[in-house]
Amino acid sequence: MKIDPRAGSPAEPRDLVDVGKLIAAYYADRPDPAVPEQQVSFGTSGHRGSAFARAFNEWHILAIAQSICDWRQQERIDGPLFMGIDTHALSQPAFETALEVLAANAVEVMIAADGRYTPTPAVSHAILTYNRGRTAGLADGIVVTPSHNPPEDGGFKYNPPHGGPAGEETTSWIQARANAALRAGLAGVRRVPLAKAVVMPSTHRHDFVGAYAGDLGEVLDMAAIRGSGIRLGVDPLGGAGVDYWGVIAERHGLDLAVVNQAVDPRFGFMTLDWDGRIRMDPSSPYAMRRLIGLKDDFDIAVACDTDHDRHGVVTRGAGLLPPNHYLAACVDYLLAHRPEWRPDLAVGKTVVSSGILDRLTARRGRRLYEVPVGFKWFVDGLLAGWLGFAGEESAGATFLRRDGTVWTTDKDGIAAALLAAEMTARLGRDPGEVYAGLTRELGTPVYGRLEAPATREQKAALAGLSNLVAGRGGGTGGTGGTGESHDPGESGGTRESDDRGGSGGSGESGGTREGTAPAMTGITELAGEPVRQVLTAAPGDGQPIGGIKVLADSGWFAARPSGTEEIYKIYAESFRGEEHLRRIEEEAQSIVSRLLAHQPTRD
Repeated sequence: MKIDPRAGSPAEPRDLVDVGKLIAAYYADRPDPAVPEQQVSFGTSGHRGSAFARAFNEWHILAIAQSICDWRQQERIDGPLFMGIDTHALSQPAFETALEVLAANAVEVMIAADGRYTPTPAVSHAILTYNRGRTAGLADGIVVTPSHNPPEDGGFKYNPPHGGPAGEETTSWIQARANAALRAGLAGVRRVPLAKAVVMPSTHRHDFVGAYAGDLGEVLDMAAIRGSGIRLGVDPLGGAGVDYWGVIAERHGLDLAVVNQAVDPRFGFMTLDWDGRIRMDPSSPYAMRRLIGLKDDFDIAVACDTDHDRHGVVTRGAGLLPPNHYLAACVDYLLAHRPEWRPDLAVGKTVVSSGILDRLTARRGRRLYEVPVGFKWFVDGLLAGWLGFAGEESAGATFLRRDGTVWTTDKDGIAAALLAAEMTARLGRDPGEVYAGLTRELGTPVYGRLEAPATREQKAALAGLSNLVAGRGGGTGGTGGTGESHDPGESGGTRESDDRGGSGGSGESGGTREGTAPAMTGITELAGEPVRQVLTAAPGDGQPIGGIKVLADSGWFAARPSGTEEIYKIYAESFRGEEHLRRIEEEAQSIVSRLLAHQPTRD
């Protein structure tokens, strides 16, 4: 990736979005449902886009909100709907639009009191807390957020009764119905004026922050943090958790300072990300430049993205920890310091996360559960308690309560960030030091990511490699492959992410490490080493990874198309250093180009 010369520099007036024009475009501009880029499109985490591009406008939210109401009716989901919101400029108007539709459909909506923002993990926590012990009248939720995307973007995601991101069956249904509503000029969409919606008997105020902060001791050893005297610095990056950190500090007696309490929908306080754009990414050394500069003022400094589902951790010795480094430190620590967790639980990772997690779990005698990109694939395991930790390379993670029961089934940047303080308090070593110790024992991986141009047809071909390779008779990385997500340590499991909060059906045991024979694809060598696996489906659950992963003993690469841009991404890692990594990346590009060149053209 080409780094912009202004990356890491403070944002200037020319970088700031015109909020007035953006909101005006939200209300005034109507999407053309015949244009693919202007349709409703649920990616790995809801519908996202900019009002300027007619990709996130009032009509989109009216259509999506009504479709969610219709889905709830079809699935007989009739409990309360917990609704969260972040600080992006488009979030408030979208929140209001959605509330108008939800109220008109008599949905019992739970919103924060006093117009407070509500992070993603607080919504997931609220859903699961309400549904605990219930089999009927289940709750679900909506979070209005585009995550760490630039200020001009909006986002809207749905969390079913299981509390995590909706599965493909759900999102496909909602997406199709919403696009049909757009084509029909919003026929069938019910709506009441906002002034009426906010005072209707079905609209309730909920203490999200009190409930979430009060329960943090169930997932973290807050007494250890408090007793250690560790000084914590926190930058909410102007996000939805801005009011949460003070409550957490007061409730649990922590020495915690919020270094930036500003809320600005332009995010003018940010330093520019790698491409010269404003992006609230707590894993980016460019976006995190200010907090990194404060590392010597605190024992641990942390940040979260705009909806607080991602984390960033800064230590005095290591600076900003790359996400894979911190995930490894978390796994190593949790497996040794959660005695009430079941001894046979698994550790979850995505196919593009570091291979040090494979080595670490093997050393600990634990099972690894490797899934495609997308946190939805972890939901069932977290809910059932056989998945102790789930993490992805983009700095998203959650883990079980200390007693081994579910905490959240969506990413929790707050808990993940505070775990760094617990780790430091109990070990006397910060996460950077913990990771350094792991590399001395397990090797030092070097990780990289590249992007390359790709047409829409090439992206579709890359995503379809799973079907191509499977059709040639090779294995797909698991013995299941039927859409099942279940405990890989048991035969018989549960079907894919039951969005009503339970699991049903059965399937064959998955989770094998078998992959497509290298000879089947013609990929037999990678950077001088024999290829031992070519995966087009995830080893943990047998689900297609939407691309390809090639593994050798000392390194690997994975290639998958972007869901939002005309590019494909290559993730690569080497345990033999930078030069070996560069060679893997070069060969990966050649392999992907060759595979795409041999794909049949589509009519």
